[in-house]
Amino acid sequence: MNILMVLTSQCTGDTGEKPDFGWKNLQLLSYVLADAGAVLTACSPAGGPPVDPKSEAADAQTPATERFYKDFEAIDKVANSGKL
Repeated sequence: MNILMVLTSQCTGDTGEKPDFGWKNLQLLSYVLADAGAVLTACSPAGGPPVDPKSEAADAQTPATERFYKDFEAIDKVANSGKL
């Protein structure tokens, strides 16, 4: 099964803060789907998603984010996500 994940390209929200694009949200879903055999493709309107710096804080880490930071193929896919 092929799944297209569409991510935001918005750099700031109405509050002036970066959008809540948390790695833990993306990675948990991504690994559940990938472990079930899905082929994932990530893209966004501008290509490459903005990342909420808060999601990289030590207290925001989960088993899925720790797995992601060791998964160089997944990091490359997100860093070089396609442009819609």
